[in-house]
Amino acid sequence: MDYVDIPVQPRETTILELREFSRRLVRELGFMRSTLADSDLAPSAVHAIIEIGAQPGINAKALGDILRLDKSNTSRQVARLQAAGLVKRKTADDDARSSELYLSAAGQKLRARIDRFATDQVSNALRRLVPADQQTLVRALALYADALAHDNPNATREAAQTAGVQIVEGYLPGCIGDIASLHARFYAANWGFGAFFEKKVATELAQFAGALPAEGKALWLAVERGRVLASLAIDGHADQVCDAAHLRWFIVDDSLRGTGIGRQLMTNAMRFVDARYGETCLWTFKGLDAARHLYESFGFRLDEESEGHQWGTKVTEQRFVRPRP
Repeated sequence: MDYVDIPVQPRETTILELREFSRRLVRELGFMRSTLADSDLAPSAVHAIIEIGAQPGINAKALGDILRLDKSNTSRQVARLQAAGLVKRKTADDDARSSELYLSAAGQKLRARIDRFATDQVSNALRRLVPADQQTLVRALALYADALAHDNPNATREAAQTAGVQIVEGYLPGCIGDIASLHARFYAANWGFGAFFEKKVATELAQFAGALPAEGKALWLAVERGRVLASLAIDGHADQVCDAAHLRWFIVDDSLRGTGIGRQLMTNAMRFVDARYGETCLWTFKGLDAARHLYESFGFRLDEESEGHQWGTKVTEQRFVRPRP
């Protein structure tokens, strides 16, 4: 078969096409209406509810950065949501001058309704695409969104640090070795784990990745220049330990710590499990305080702990559980 290169169209044509697609997306997703997503709220308020629900404890500045709102507009938005009984404030434990934002019970109820509406909307559209086109669409939109973010005047330090990092879903060639290497290096340096642990991670991860794509399973990767620097997986198969969604292989390279990549991976995972499972569990061990703080900010609570050897050395194993909100 002969292969013919398709001529690249002029840049001006691409710009016009993207502008038209963007306008269509705005219209089809309902952003031209005064309310959005089966709610009585304006689009900006709906997005605020979604982000606060996805990142419990987020502060107003971070929320404003995400929503592309200045300080005064963010304050007014939060005040309106508070007055409506959808959002509550809490003084930050580490800084009395800062406050953390959480959804109230009514806010969580509304967020669940918004999520159901949006999930149905996207699901109905995806039924018209074959799986290969779905993955192409996700990656293309991710690239487009990242490119737009480069010109965001409110971009944070974290965004600047992760400008070259893309979060992708699914297996990528080389990811098994990268993820096993991240685990082996970190846990050897900090906890003295050895070959047993690295083999366990690589073997179980290879078996998991070999089954992808699969219903109820998902893998997210933070990738820079073809190398995986962070990962998180949801294993939906019931097993002898945890008859629920199982969060596994969550790790972030030292170069990305403090950039928010870990929280982004957790946000993706929690949206995934909340649409499918009543409960999510994870196994870790005592002493990983930063990870525990992140887990608890997403609703995980310590369920049990005991001494064990499943990691290849003696540690106090902990099981955390998160019921669906």
